[in-house]
Amino acid sequence: MSDLAGTTEPPRSAYIHVPFCTHRCGYCNFTVIAGRDDLTGAYLEAIEKELDQLGQPHEVDTLFLGGGTPTHLSPSELEQLLSLATRWFPLAANAELSVEANPIDITAQKVAVLESAGVNRVSLGVQSFRSDKLKLLERDHDRALVQAAAKLLLPHIPNLSFDLIFAAPGETLPQWEDDLNSAIELGPTHISTYGLTFEKGTTFWNRRHHQQLHEVDEELQRDMYLAAIDRLTGAGFEHYEVSNFARPGQQSRHNMQYWLGKRYFAAGPGASRHVGMIRETNHRSTTAYIHRMQQGSSPVAEHEVLTSHMKAREQLVFGLRMLAGVHIPTFQKDTGMTPWELCGTEIDQFLHLKLLNYSYERLQLTREGLLLADTVCVELL
Repeated sequence: MSDLAGTTEPPRSAYIHVPFCTHRCGYCNFTVIAGRDDLTGAYLEAIEKELDQLGQPHEVDTLFLGGGTPTHLSPSELEQLLSLATRWFPLAANAELSVEANPIDITAQKVAVLESAGVNRVSLGVQSFRSDKLKLLERDHDRALVQAAAKLLLPHIPNLSFDLIFAAPGETLPQWEDDLNSAIELGPTHISTYGLTFEKGTTFWNRRHHQQLHEVDEELQRDMYLAAIDRLTGAGFEHYEVSNFARPGQQSRHNMQYWLGKRYFAAGPGASRHVGMIRETNHRSTTAYIHRMQQGSSPVAEHEVLTSHMKAREQLVFGLRMLAGVHIPTFQKDTGMTPWELCGTEIDQFLHLKLLNYSYERLQLTREGLLLADTVCVELL
């Protein structure tokens, strides 16, 4: 196999985007629509129309409902969406079916809907356990709601992931360590940690511009990231991707498909799919997406045909985000190229700077490289 490896086989993963939220948090730049629950019925009809365009069901190994907040839907709407998703993307034996959720949405009724639909992994948007930090981040839950959600979920869907944010304005290292300890105590199988970013177009970006919010200094951000690595690995979690930690065997199999350069289906506003050598992204506006589906036109806003060279570079960059790094013989078999043929000068420079390490036929980020992973990846792209 060379540069077209995997391009003729249908993807084995699928993503469905659910844009609805109670409100848009100040740091969020995702495809989200807040306060428009009147659109949920039209959205479900639009999703059904888009999935109809597949022509036939496609069995998958991973199916992920993200957002937005899928669990913001009512129990009956959530049941309808899961039924649609699994009809068009029937699950293979031992498949992973993940749903993103917010603590405030978790009720016994919704847990029952998730469980009966075959959901076996929930990713919970915890972000923090500290009231003042949650208020600053404009979250609508508190520590007690997280604890209650975990208590409801774990007996039925034991593969539970927490998302945590560090480096909120004014946050100290001990406060972040308290968040990590609080998360570990509740028994999740997976924890994702993200440094707060100020994305252009968000209210946080504007507030920082007007000196209303101040970014945590780089040295403290570095200390917080390293503290997460040390605390979570010390608690038995495997650090398997730049921002992700899992109990043995509980890695996010869906996200692994992205990082391994695999193809995937996708549906919903703002959703991106990668089938063959074509990448497409739907309209980000939920109302525009719904209108297009009602009119029987394509939801696609961006269409790109990848060259084998572009695909290989992406596979290299995503592969380096994995702690296991890139296995050179496998990469060459998949792409028909070596990393050095793609960007040898940059790789040699990062090896010299000890941001990358090359041994046993593997190219990997070093501990120092993990701290500058985004910079390394941008340079290699």
